[in-house]
Amino acid sequence: KVQKSSLRNIPKVERTSISYVNKLRQKAEKEVEPQHDVDLRDSSLIKFLRARDFDIDLSLKLFLNYHKWRCECPEITGNLCPTSVLGLLQNQYHGVLSSRDTSGSRVLIYRIGKWNPKDFSAYEVFRVSLITSELIVRETDTQRNGLKAIFDLQGWCFAHALQINPSLAKKISAVLTDSFPLKVRGIHLINEPIFFRPVFTMLKPFLPDKIKQRIHMHGGSFARSLSQHFPADILPPEYGGRGQDLDGVCAEWTQFILSSEDQLRQLSLGGAARDGDQAGSLLHLPREGSRPVGLSNSSR
Repeated sequence: KVQKSSLRNIPKVERTSISYVNKLRQKAEKEVEPQHDVDLRDSSLIKFLRARDFDIDLSLKLFLNYHKWRCECPEITGNLCPTSVLGLLQNQYHGVLSSRDTSGSRVLIYRIGKWNPKDFSAYEVFRVSLITSELIVRETDTQRNGLKAIFDLQGWCFAHALQINPSLAKKISAVLTDSFPLKVRGIHLINEPIFFRPVFTMLKPFLPDKIKQRIHMHGGSFARSLSQHFPADILPPEYGGRGQDLDGVCAEWTQFILSSEDQLRQLSLGGAARDGDQAGSLLHLPREGSRPVGLSNSSR
């Protein structure tokens, strides 16, 4: 049995990861119904093991929850093609910074003011997040180091709040806690208005304490406090940094999503995507630390 202390040294553990993958596959085969087409190849299973620090039982639970959640939320997972949310993407609602933070986490940005609730439902907005999650989870470094998200709530209004109901809140919370193989390392809210609090209050009961402790509310004067969590070199100037501007970040990530349409279509139709043996090999993910070319619960 691998000692807990050695689990902190992921590269060392992964030198013997094939044995963990085989054990997880054996357990999963016993749990999955024969008629369900799920991906049990190494490149798929390793995502769940990394998300749970190679704990076999917790990885199995996450694996089963992930596939159960996908089946139970067809309004979100049924169509992951970029064209289904093209208006949101073109409005530059969402982007991913090209550089990671100092802990190796991916940094995602959501600009709520770019979401017009008259044109797009909250389910479609959530689908944008799921599309990005399915793409970045193929990156080995993201599997190991997770993600952090910045939600810019400037422009939040009652029309947005009316879109968030308890059912959707529960589905969002499931992804944040135990239904997606990504480690959520931090959630940062900026420009949050007072009338956002009822929505946050609705979400909180569904979240484990570990996630609650990683939620940071920065308010309107966020530059100084945000810089305590992210290096200035990667943050956009709009957030007090020296990185690429927000419009550029969103435009490049949108282009990358559009270029990944074939893979996302497979995800929509086939349940779990079938990667190549090397995670991310089919997607040609943007090179980190520079601009892209052409352009989950975890929390252990």
